[in-house]
Amino acid sequence: MNIHVSNLSQNTIDEDLKKLFSTYGAVNTAVILRDKWKGRSMGTAMVDMLNPAEAGNAITALNNTLLHGKIISVSEVKYSIRDNMN
Repeated sequence: MNIHVSNLSQNTIDEDLKKLFSTYGAVNTAVILRDKWKGRSMGTAMVDMLNPAEAGNAITALNNTLLHGKIISVSEVKYSIRDNMN
């Protein structure tokens, strides 16, 4: 299941998110989106968890929690570009 994480601190790195989410289950990927030219964090990330039930637990537990001094927003990605490819 794909998860969107927003309002991230500039100090948060991919490994921080992977560690945080893996307390709820297996994490396939955790990637902070970065500005193409400057390489700076855009304050948002995508996390992919293998098990939908574990992902749901992570979303419920982590939404509106504090990470590196900022309250993060965590939600399921409900739309995928793949939805329109057929």
